[in-house]
Amino acid sequence: MSTSVFFAILVTSLATFSSRFFGVVTSEKIKENSKIFRWFNCLAYSTLAALIARIIIFPSGVLSEVDYLIRFIVIISSIFIFFITKKNLVYPTVFSAIILALINSL
Repeated sequence: MSTSVFFAILVTSLATFSSRFFGVVTSEKIKENSKIFRWFNCLAYSTLAALIARIIIFPSGVLSEVDYLIRFIVIISSIFIFFITKKNLVYPTVFSAIILALINSL
């Protein structure tokens, strides 16, 4: 069991760091205003939006025990904090985890 876990960590680490390495090596040739760069940017944001929507609508694990209304209240308040803090992602992320834990424990 421990060797398979070690092997899985090794392979995923190599995949992650090799893609980042190649990204750094080839980043000098990419112009930020190019259409392909904007396309990848849109693809990344759409993937993130889809993952967030999946977590909200079809949660798994402990989050599936939380009521939909509580999840939507936490999300709406986190979006509000996101805009109040001038689009800082740290505050709404920490706020959402704390508030979700507090509301769910009641």
